[in-house]
Amino acid sequence: MKYVKWLFLCLLISCLYSCDGQVEKINGVSFVAARDSINNSHVAPVVRVNANYAAIMPFGFVRTLNHPEIIHNTNRQWFGETKAGGKQYIKELRKEDIKIMVKPQIWVRRGEFTGFIEMKSEADWKLLENSYSSFILEYAKLAEEVQAEILCIGTELEYFVKNRPEYWNRLITEIKKLYTGKLTYAANWDEFKRVPFWDQLDYIGIDAYFPISDQKTPTLDECIEGWKTHKPEIKSLSEKFKKPILFTEYGYRSVDYSGRAPWVSDHTMRDVNLEAQVNTTKALFETFWKEEWFAGGFVWKWFHNYDDVGGHDNPMFTPQNKPVEKVIAEYYSYENN
Repeated sequence: MKYVKWLFLCLLISCLYSCDGQVEKINGVSFVAARDSINNSHVAPVVRVNANYAAIMPFGFVRTLNHPEIIHNTNRQWFGETKAGGKQYIKELRKEDIKIMVKPQIWVRRGEFTGFIEMKSEADWKLLENSYSSFILEYAKLAEEVQAEILCIGTELEYFVKNRPEYWNRLITEIKKLYTGKLTYAANWDEFKRVPFWDQLDYIGIDAYFPISDQKTPTLDECIEGWKTHKPEIKSLSEKFKKPILFTEYGYRSVDYSGRAPWVSDHTMRDVNLEAQVNTTKALFETFWKEEWFAGGFVWKWFHNYDDVGGHDNPMFTPQNKPVEKVIAEYYSYENN
């Protein structure tokens, strides 16, 4: 009997840890919500890139940065942006043993930055709080129903968090009544040090668009050097709260100067540079993926219609059908095998 217990313990440990002794990394893709349902043909490329996690991203919409109502889960949205769509995506991904982070997000009309959402009166703050609770608790219930491994309780909402910390404390308490898995929050790269509730979550989540190089085509070494400014601050926060760091989003566009302002997502940058995307991405892996305090991350972003997206003439974030996709597959395979 003692031998059986010992064998069971060894098997359990081997499931939790990779062969080099580290906890298995979260090797994730940010799976973009689409108009349609998905099937195995849409999941197969996720498997081929050696991902073991996918972030499912239902959406809520607000009219302006000062508007308190979040519209969500309506028949006017794309299927993948709704609760039913998220559930269907998760079901298909689960068939290939892909773990799940449910990551509800907000879109402000005209693409304005969600970090600047801020009400002009106490009455509107209350309305926003009620609306956001309705939004996030709906997806907390979904996360529990599908047994998602992680729930992200918000994405880049700096002014909301800064102005209403008591609300966020109450919200986290309410979420924990509904959802029993791991929690994180996706802080913007220049916000993460000021989030007041990391001690209540399981991961310190960062959308990791840190500037690392001003060069048109930065070399791998230059990009690694660029991380030396940011990495100690990230590690320090992990040590302070005794929580692992999770890059809730990471990635670079395939353009000139891709490491200078990686958060830029508009169409002002159009000059394709596949080498810059490769080098910036490699540097991120080399800097973080072997660290014990680093949990992993979700590459931004992955579309379901694999054959129709990305490619060598595409200047946007997606790694699909670009040289950087092979880089991601190689680094992800180190932890999965």
